Amino acid sequence: MTRCLTVPARFALAALFCLPLTFSRTADAADSSAAQTESFIASLHPASGTVAIPGANAHLALKPGYGFLNAHDAQRVLGQLWNNPPDKDVLGMILPSDDPHVLLDDNSWAVVVTYVDEGYVSDADAAGIDYDKMLRDMQESAHDENPERRKQGFPEVELAGWAEPPHYDYASHKLYWARDLIFSQDGHSGHSLNYDIRVLGRQGYLSLNAVAPIGQLDQVKADMPEVLAMTDFDAGQSYNDYDKSTDKLAAYGIGALVAGGIAAKAGLFAKLGVMLLALKKFVILGIAAVAGLFKKLFRRKQA
Repeated sequence: MTRCLTVPARFALAALFCLPLTFSRTADAADSSAAQTESFIASLHPASGTVAIPGANAHLALKPGYGFLNAHDAQRVLGQLWNNPPDKDVLGMILPSDDPHVLLDDNSWAVVVTYVDEGYVSDADAAGIDYDKMLRDMQESAHDENPERRKQGFPEVELAGWAEPPHYDYASHKLYWARDLIFSQDGHSGHSLNYDIRVLGRQGYLSLNAVAPIGQLDQVKADMPEVLAMTDFDAGQSYNDYDKSTDKLAAYGIGALVAGGIAAKAGLFAKLGVMLLALKKFVILGIAAVAGLFKKLFRRKQA
């Protein structure tokens, strides 16, 4: 465009034609991208009502207005719409609407569902955990991993703090907490809210991870109790059905579920080089925790 504006005067007419041509191509590209996005959204078919979570012996009793994408569609959203690496462990995605266009709303949230079958997680340590100290350790570890993230071409990550301190409900055996993460790359930075839920069962636990702009914390906090209430294990697979004589006991407790929330056994977190914070001998599934971490940074990168 600069060359068009600096040509000799006798070529001024050509310069005038150069400008609209450039803008036309940009508009055409934008129209094409929008059409592709709309076609993709139209191919998604959220379920409603009571839906099974395959492979987890669990189900969702969706309230009116909520939707659930099956594993295939959820994995497509993560990979094709949000540009995350593929992850076949994702079992589905909970939406705050039965209209998949909500995925394009930057002021909305989505919850990615996975299941970890590493055994019954004892909650004996829940009451004695120092979450303030854990936060400091996690912040230090996240900061120390940034050189490796830069080396691999990923954004830097800083853990700003708890957006919601960890809380474990002994009655329902459900754990939740939220983190305020800051991603930075190429001079740009932004906050991302990760609201993590773990529903403990007889053979393992459901991992539900909501991602939204940090400014939506109040809305996410208001909606997550409903998500918690809609999620449960099938008969015979609940936490209270555990039989210590036959069932497997996990090698970690409640503290590891929180401290390991930034880590993963595969996919994006492994590529980021994020390590289990003071729990490196354990493998905690955490790709769901990033199912959309880069949504706000990269979803519109091609636009």
